[in-house]
Amino acid sequence: MTHRALACLLVVLLLSGCMAKDSEMLGAPVEGYNHTSAAINRFTINGAGGPNLGPYGGGGGQVCCGSVPRHWRPGLRAIVEWEKDPSPRGYGSWPERPYSDAWNKRMDEHRSHYTRHRVVVEIPKYQEAGTLKVHFLPCDQVRVSADNIFFGVTGYPYNFPRKMEDTECPTL
Repeated sequence: MTHRALACLLVVLLLSGCMAKDSEMLGAPVEGYNHTSAAINRFTINGAGGPNLGPYGGGGGQVCCGSVPRHWRPGLRAIVEWEKDPSPRGYGSWPERPYSDAWNKRMDEHRSHYTRHRVVVEIPKYQEAGTLKVHFLPCDQVRVSADNIFFGVTGYPYNFPRKMEDTECPTL
């Protein structure tokens, strides 16, 4: 093939890429809200990682990137997996010197109480795709939204209290 033919082929390929229709999926930042006294050490939503969340924390940062369909469709779901530390402040009162052999041994015991979870949840209808927002609730319940409305704003589907008692399992 000549250089001229290669150049023409390259131009055709580039132009066809520019004329491609909009992608069905959009990149979306991931944000988390923890409404419980446990720590969320790590979580993923459809495989995209989210920030770790201290007790009653979150909403202050996003990580990149998950993906959402450009247009909502019935039955849209998300898979959320997470690791939870039920006693995130436990090691603050240990008498051992931090990172000593004794402290590390106790930390291994502490980590053995972490729990791992996985749920599939519905994503409520949205008009415009936006940030993937994951809410961790008492009783290992999770809710996800994927719109451009944010926590605390009228119309947002999950305006739960920032602090919820671990014994009050929401009925949703």
